[in-house]
Amino acid sequence: MRKESDRGSANASVAHWWHQRLTAVALIPLGLWLAFALTGVDVASHAAFVAWISEPLTAILLGLLAVAGTYHSWLGVQVVLEDYVTHPRRLRVSLLLSLIAHLVVLAAGLFAILRVALGVA
Repeated sequence: MRKESDRGSANASVAHWWHQRLTAVALIPLGLWLAFALTGVDVASHAAFVAWISEPLTAILLGLLAVAGTYHSWLGVQVVLEDYVTHPRRLRVSLLLSLIAHLVVLAAGLFAILRVALGVA
C-alpha cells in the first residue's frame, strides 16, 4: 500500500517530467527562430545587433528563449544532482545552489535584453 507522501512524490515527478518536455518543445521553435533570425543580422556590427534586439518581437522572443532555456536547464541539472548526489544534506545544498545560479543567469539575461530593448545600452 502506498503512503500519502509517496503519491505526492509521484505527482511531483510527473509534473517535473512534463515541464521538461514542454520546455524542450518550446525551445525547438525558439531555437530555430534564433538561428534563422541571426542569419539576417550583421552580428559584427554593434549598432545593427542592438537595433535588432530593440525590435519588440525580437526582445519578447529572446526573453521567452531565456526563460524556457534557463528553466529547462534547471530541471535537467536537478535530475542529475538527484541521481548522483547521495548525501541528503549535500543534495539540498546543491539543489539550492543550482536554483540560485539559474536565477542569477536568468535575471542577467532578462536584464540585458530589457536594457538593450529599452535603449539604455
